[in-house]
Amino acid sequence: MLRIRCSSLSKIMTEPKAKGEVLSVGAKTYIDELASEFVYGFKKVVSSKEMDKGIIVENTSIALLNEVLFTSYAKNTERRENDWLTGECDIFTGSRIHDIKSSWSLATFPATVRAGRDRDYEWQLRGYMMLWDVDESEIDYCMVSTPDELIRFEQVELHYVDHIDPALRVTRVPYSRDKAMEDKIREKVEAARKYFDEVVETIAVEHA
Repeated sequence: MLRIRCSSLSKIMTEPKAKGEVLSVGAKTYIDELASEFVYGFKKVVSSKEMDKGIIVENTSIALLNEVLFTSYAKNTERRENDWLTGECDIFTGSRIHDIKSSWSLATFPATVRAGRDRDYEWQLRGYMMLWDVDESEIDYCMVSTPDELIRFEQVELHYVDHIDPALRVTRVPYSRDKAMEDKIREKVEAARKYFDEVVETIAVEHA
């Protein structure tokens, strides 16, 4: 049974332009990709320098958050799933979800909550709040120094940030649980699952 990863949830949550449709063209394109991966047994790996940094410095960013909040949060390693979603949040405090986003550089680091509002990340957190059954969550944008091997020819002053006050290098963007939005998630996932089955069936028929 198809479950959508929280990190990809925004791909199916866009609203369609055509009346009477539940899934947008973009959502269907994403589901087409999932169906191909399922039928042919592969998993497309997407990578970028920004993603590489996020992986490498994740523990450093968590340490920065702990320094600023005077906490001792540790990386969550539990993956959860329900009838619609699957996901592994970064930090679960027992009552709150924290999701770490390590910014690529000072030029991309959101210095204000308003700048940090991101619809894709919001849907990801809403999925986590469903899975962990909590009412509060936040995106924690953390700005830590970029590993030398990733900077290459960019301005180093945008990447070496240890001299900057830690409090200025964490932007916290909070979200509260919304049951109406969760109902919308269920509706979209169920529509995606139906469309996924149709695509898998079409591939089988067309290659019989």
